[in-house]
Amino acid sequence: MTTSQTPQAGQTGQAGQIPAITPMTAQTSQIEQTPQMTSQTTQTPQTASIADAAAAPIAATLRHTRRRPEVLAPAGNLRSLKTAVDFGADAVYCGGKAFGMRSAPKNFTLEDFEEGARYAHEHGARVYVTCNILPHNDEVAAMREYLGQLAEVGVDALIVTDIGIMMEARHIAPNLELHVSTQAGVTNYGAANALYELGAKRVVLARELDLDAVRDIRANTPDDLDIECFVHGSMCMAFSGRCLLSNYLTGRSGNHGDCAQPCRWKYHVVEEKRPGRFFPVEENGEGTFLFNSQDMNMLGHLDDLIDAGATSLKIEGRAKSAYYVAAVTNAYKTAVDAYMVQRGFEDGQGHTLKPFADRVRRTPAGQPALLGDAARMPGDAPHVRLPQWVLDEPYKVSHREYSTGFYYPEHPVGQNTDRGGYFRDWIVVGEVISYDASTQRVTLMSRNKIEAGQEVEFLMPGREPLRMTVPAGGFLDAEGHWVESVNNPAHVFSMPCPEPVTANAAIRSRARNRTLKAE
Repeated sequence: MTTSQTPQAGQTGQAGQIPAITPMTAQTSQIEQTPQMTSQTTQTPQTASIADAAAAPIAATLRHTRRRPEVLAPAGNLRSLKTAVDFGADAVYCGGKAFGMRSAPKNFTLEDFEEGARYAHEHGARVYVTCNILPHNDEVAAMREYLGQLAEVGVDALIVTDIGIMMEARHIAPNLELHVSTQAGVTNYGAANALYELGAKRVVLARELDLDAVRDIRANTPDDLDIECFVHGSMCMAFSGRCLLSNYLTGRSGNHGDCAQPCRWKYHVVEEKRPGRFFPVEENGEGTFLFNSQDMNMLGHLDDLIDAGATSLKIEGRAKSAYYVAAVTNAYKTAVDAYMVQRGFEDGQGHTLKPFADRVRRTPAGQPALLGDAARMPGDAPHVRLPQWVLDEPYKVSHREYSTGFYYPEHPVGQNTDRGGYFRDWIVVGEVISYDASTQRVTLMSRNKIEAGQEVEFLMPGREPLRMTVPAGGFLDAEGHWVESVNNPAHVFSMPCPEPVTANAAIRSRARNRTLKAE
């Protein structure tokens, strides 16, 4: 790979100004030389003061070379982390038992982090740990201790919101990259540059931005500052997730990872002089879900977001199942592969044909910021076309109605005011334990009923799902006895399968009745 140099943005040296802080770069990453990493740099850039950073764009005359866009998957436990890696994630983000923004998942012990990081690195992936709560005074000492522990377990980056924690992490865990959480509400290049000066290797942009805003930030920030954008999953009705509803109504703080999700509850109006009489806000006898935001799905528009300068594509869902992680990660990784091939960066085997680059013009050093159309590369790039099976994958996991978030102002995200649950059109009926090629039989752990004539799909990494009609008379239980159907969950069975399937592949089938339940 070639290496680019980010030039000095300016120096002040004037009395009264904040002295320059040398930012951390990917040079300090523990697995810097791993070829699968999404970005590399080999020279620490010289920087201007924080005051200058906020006042003017920091521009690079040479492009920072990235291998390809990163697919960043969620994991609420060790199994989900390994599943994400197996299904193509370039990086996985997860939280510990404290100081993360999700308390509902099982989350990770320090031993889990160590094992997960080892597994990820063996497969060319990375692990990021969330430390993005807004800590109270009585939590700062414990957070310092926790940062020191994370520095020793082999993870690659910390996701932070609080500036104090960010500065503590620089001293306590200097070899870990610092990624600034979406909770920080980064909406402009001035904020991104200031955070870069403070040591951030990456900023996770506020979900409220459109594509033009993403492009403007990319055009006016250092090329070795990663730009991470959400592409899929739940959206919060509050700005960048900074909500007080849960704390006010239940005493459970969303800013400490314990959100009760009152935005998903049913609401009625009560008139002051008619206590106990409830009036639906809309014409639905079940009430109305006033704040129930649609989910994001940018799968069919990834080319627009990558072209706008996003370097990491983030899937939301640390509280989701391993199956959800597998299906969505597989779809987005396949979409990025299609982008790289159709844009001529790679061939069909993943070999590099030319260096990857987005379609954003950079502001020359010392010049006014390029914004809007001025930041666009001239000409139009062809739309990346995805196979239909890839576009179908988001509809085979539990989901609310989809939108493209705020990326396209003409089609903004809305609310599902008439329901609060998830659609679930497909269910997981089993998981592959092994495949015997000599007998062409698959051994599985059951989760739901499977019977003769049923259409099932095997979800496997990096390929279209294998579809099969279950043959009659082929079910055997764990002792080898014939059974009419698979009808006991958490039991071992086997059945004929004409094609090889991989261990841990999910077996799914269309639900008989569409449900409104979480996966």
